[in-house]
Amino acid sequence: MKAKFFFAGGCALVVNAALVVTSPAQSATNLPPAPRRPSIIFILADDLGYGDLSCYGQTKFATPNLDKMAGEGIRCTSFYAGSTVCSPSRAAMMLGKHTGHLNIRGNTANTTLLPDEVTVAQLLKGAGYRTGLIGKWGLVTSESQPGVPQKKGFDEFVGYLNNAEAHDNYPEFLWRYDPPNAARAEAFEGRMQFSENAGARKGLYVPDLCTKAALNFVNNNKPDHVNRYRPFFLSLHYTIPHANNEEGRRTGNGMQVPTDAPYSGESWPAAEKNKAAMIARMDADIGKLFAKLKELKLDDNTVVFFASDNGPHQEGGVDPKFFKSSGPFRGTKRDLSEGGIRVPMIVRWPAQIKAGQVSDFAWAMWDFLPTAAGIAMTDAPKGLDGISVLPLLTTGTQTNQHECLYWEFHERGFQQAVRAGDWKAIRPQAGEKIELYDLKSDPGEKQNVAEKNPEVVAKLEALLKRERTESDRWPMRPPPEKGKEKKKGGADAK
Repeated sequence: MKAKFFFAGGCALVVNAALVVTSPAQSATNLPPAPRRPSIIFILADDLGYGDLSCYGQTKFATPNLDKMAGEGIRCTSFYAGSTVCSPSRAAMMLGKHTGHLNIRGNTANTTLLPDEVTVAQLLKGAGYRTGLIGKWGLVTSESQPGVPQKKGFDEFVGYLNNAEAHDNYPEFLWRYDPPNAARAEAFEGRMQFSENAGARKGLYVPDLCTKAALNFVNNNKPDHVNRYRPFFLSLHYTIPHANNEEGRRTGNGMQVPTDAPYSGESWPAAEKNKAAMIARMDADIGKLFAKLKELKLDDNTVVFFASDNGPHQEGGVDPKFFKSSGPFRGTKRDLSEGGIRVPMIVRWPAQIKAGQVSDFAWAMWDFLPTAAGIAMTDAPKGLDGISVLPLLTTGTQTNQHECLYWEFHERGFQQAVRAGDWKAIRPQAGEKIELYDLKSDPGEKQNVAEKNPEVVAKLEALLKRERTESDRWPMRPPPEKGKEKKKGGADAK
């Protein structure tokens, strides 16, 4: 089936592709609009580094729409991903917990959210929100597991289920879930095939498709009298600028994009031109989303978050040093140094957020769930690691602060990191001494000052122990022997 039929905006011709074409099942009733709870959109980039946006210091290419978003909202300079790789970072976002307490602490086979784990989508759906997921999920390995989006609070879904599928921006299919509606008594659940990409052809670029789906989701679920003034939550997960790791190993360039414009004339390596073009394309698509919100008169009372799931990769033929993608920080994806986990976060909400703010308050991906609960005026579950940063967003100050932020990583043995105030500790491997950095004076983590600060080391050692729940699945194992490391980009890798 031609994908253009699925995503023809406003056209009811298509076979019930609810995310993109169906009309709400509710009858039009003139219910009063007050109180008007805001709609929420979370846009998640994939492997976008702290320095990959011009509003965060990028000078070789521009991201004007995200720069505008930052100018109209708050740009956070000390925001952290949930992990240094995909699945645990996304789990942290969905569940409000850090990797010391998650069931998903790495990119592995048989990954799934558990039946009793409550996601932010379930929370918001229970609070009366219409929920949609578009793009990369990455929290299951197969469609038969309990952590598929439709079982985790999403009314509608189109995209990739697992990480390996999401390496390809020209797939032969995406997964789709459409709920029952007035025209169809039963839900649709299954694959949406793309003949344009059959046989390794590259006729349909999925990030473009995701943008069209997002525009139609917003259009169809706008909180008006037809939809009974019901707000929506849209989780829009782009696969940009992740590499197609497999294609990168075959050809040397795994940065998939239809054209390297507007950077075709640059004398950069091909993969770098493609990376810049991918980010420019995503930036333009985000501009289209804001234009749609404005057209529908929703932009003032829609909270839009933009972030990345981890630091920049060095796969698909790119070198993160070329664009200084980690910004002023050390390390990249798969590192627990700042470059692997400190990422952009921009939030725009004209009704409540003062324009042009910059905040260095330290918060993390697991704070999104309790923050969304606050925005939706509902209670967050008990036992979360996250805190609501709604005061920060709406007033510019935050009295309720983290004692610490915690991460662990298992792909190269067992590694840990914790930030408490301006102090940052990294344990390179299980059983090794921690490294200590003062991020206020040394944000690039160049000077290990552990020997000079034994009392701080003792405090952070205690936090590393306290913040971790022991797990048979995620033991504190030694690093793999040389020559036996898991290859990057394998079937279960991001």
